[in-house]
Amino acid sequence: MNNIFGVKVIDEYIRMCHDGVRQGWHERNGGNLTYRMKPEEVEECRTYFNPVPGEWVPIGVTCDNLKNEYFISTGSGKFLANVGLEPQNSICIVEINDKGDSYRIVWGLENGGKPTSEFPTHFMNHSVRKRVTNGANRVIYHAHTPYVIALTYVLPLKSEIFTRMLWKSATECCVVFPGGVGVVPWMVPGGTEIAKATCAMMEKYDAAIWAFHGLFVSGPDFDIAFGLMHTIEKAAQIASIALAATGGKKPRQVIEDDELRRIGKDFGVELNEEVLNFHSDDDMYC
Repeated sequence: MNNIFGVKVIDEYIRMCHDGVRQGWHERNGGNLTYRMKPEEVEECRTYFNPVPGEWVPIGVTCDNLKNEYFISTGSGKFLANVGLEPQNSICIVEINDKGDSYRIVWGLENGGKPTSEFPTHFMNHSVRKRVTNGANRVIYHAHTPYVIALTYVLPLKSEIFTRMLWKSATECCVVFPGGVGVVPWMVPGGTEIAKATCAMMEKYDAAIWAFHGLFVSGPDFDIAFGLMHTIEKAAQIASIALAATGGKKPRQVIEDDELRRIGKDFGVELNEEVLNFHSDDDMYC
């Protein structure tokens, strides 16, 4: 192997970008993916780092628990469809300084560029997820999932209502995301406001829905993060079809709350009781 392509973590990163494109979630330059590298992965890639790293660039936020970390990131304005075709110009590896407030590119984006415009949002949420999972979570993934977006036009933008509908749309959803999903109201992407609002959700949930925009998920590895995204989007598709078929009325039958509890017990997961105990006239799946 005489270049970075063939290093396992890089190949897995590229594959995940391809899988998202194949699902139709990444039109044009939509969506982004960041991964906090393990020390051994950094060492495996270090041979291929640029002889002279890029200049330090302020991130705009400071995260003490991400000092000296390395991240793989999609590039700002880059098309995820091109990651597999020309990764050296579509993605990059960045190093975080010893203050946790700046990055520099050590590999990739050979024709110029910078990490995703939403890197500050990713960075802040990596900090939260690293803390609340004791370092287990390493992936942050954002995609423009159409059925999730569609539901944000018709359901109240409440985390409990979205979670209950998704859990009750497909039997295994409550096993895949037993904590539920958060919902962030519409905000301009890439700014401090949406970053802080998403961080608040990531304190409790593995996934946050961005109203009229898409889905933002975290996970310990590429498979788990992608699987979470895929499961939520498929459940949203089923919910959208059911709502269309009933004309927006309450379905004739649904998975009941106690049946959700039985699923959780049999599969050994603890469901978010705040969600199960939530009742509202706006929740047609009660």
